[in-house]
Amino acid sequence: MVNQPNIRPKERDAIIQSLSAGVVPRIGLQHIQVGRAREVQAIMRDIERVADGGSSIRFVIGEYGAGKSFFLTLVRLIALEHRMVTVHADLGPERRLYASGGQARALYAEAARNMATRTRPEGGALAGVVERFISDLVQEANRRSVGVRTVLDERLGELRESSGGYDFATIVEAYWRGSEDGNEELKSSALRWLRGEFATRTDARQALGVRSIIDDHNVYDGFKLMSSLVRLAGYNGLLVVLDEMVSLYKLQNRQARDQNYEQILSILNDTLQGNIGGLGFVCSGTPEFLTDTRRGLYSYAALQSRLAENTFARDGLVDMSGPVLRLASLTPEELFVLLGNVRHVFAAGNSDAYLVPDEALQAFMTYCNGRIGEAYFRTPRNTVKSFCQLLNVIEQNQGIEWQTLLGSIQVTPDAPETEEVEANLGEGQSEQDGAAEGKTKPDDDLTTFRL
Repeated sequence: MVNQPNIRPKERDAIIQSLSAGVVPRIGLQHIQVGRAREVQAIMRDIERVADGGSSIRFVIGEYGAGKSFFLTLVRLIALEHRMVTVHADLGPERRLYASGGQARALYAEAARNMATRTRPEGGALAGVVERFISDLVQEANRRSVGVRTVLDERLGELRESSGGYDFATIVEAYWRGSEDGNEELKSSALRWLRGEFATRTDARQALGVRSIIDDHNVYDGFKLMSSLVRLAGYNGLLVVLDEMVSLYKLQNRQARDQNYEQILSILNDTLQGNIGGLGFVCSGTPEFLTDTRRGLYSYAALQSRLAENTFARDGLVDMSGPVLRLASLTPEELFVLLGNVRHVFAAGNSDAYLVPDEALQAFMTYCNGRIGEAYFRTPRNTVKSFCQLLNVIEQNQGIEWQTLLGSIQVTPDAPETEEVEANLGEGQSEQDGAAEGKTKPDDDLTTFRL
């Protein structure tokens, strides 16, 4: 009897294509996930706390190529299974937590566009969330034999009392009016406002009659209001996932860095003190982003005191109760299982169609260890990428032996990018986001010289 593949061709191809390029697959993570059991358990406790109406924040710290982005994708899938809504975005030169040139609003807009639910895990779920809120209003109004407007005002009362919530509630009401009247333009404008796509207040006032927008200075308030909306729609909470936080560490202007760190401090204080509910944050960065006392989070004294790790957690002991979660390196045994999972994906789940035997996995690991040392399992991204390339060649060239290919594989350790990210302090930005070029020193970096 022939074994039937248990991995769909579409899913198989998506996983292989992503791994071969060194990026995280958007689907099928359950087929390749190994290790990190304690880290996953800690994150699951955070998600359960948020689902119960609490709040949490985590800083996932790991070297380049250690699997931070993969772990964040896994975290989002876990949150979706707990009936939560997730938003995610990567920070970069044009997306920051605080700015005055549109970079913070760009971060919020990217995150809102990537909003996902269990039925819409690929993103673009904002319209579905609002539609679910509206349908619940209609059902409750019919059950109580009252007008939908009455139920709407009751539900939006909590939003109107929050900072910036009055206009936010007005936008949700405008979407309901558009649904009642069949006005698709009004519904589209309301969704644009909720996604942070209005660049000026004038455009928002003309389209929707509100005097405010989600801009650089109220992005955090926008996330809090969005978490209230998703809970009103029947979900358990909102999880905000921010990757590539090291971009803040690379900002050359100290004022710009400190203002972003102040925003992080505000979020950290609110979550640790329980001032917000149904909202969680998961951020990722490198060890330098956290511990560098000149440019990292530790350069901001208030953050250093709050993020300092447990001094008793040493000599193999761990403490995962704090905000910082360091990703443990994969063991050689776990990497062996990971390579086996990749081989299983190539065979579409059919063990009879494996391209290489177990001996090839062991030989490949030995080869990588000889080329780059222990980095082959400590930062496994390039190792997995090279293994996929090996399997691709074997799959497309029938009759070739895997032993003859090992010597031609190039495996290099992951290294950080050397480019520095400019602070984008252009003309017209406020003094609080950094003075214009030529008026302020870019940083307090020392100059290298030779006698």
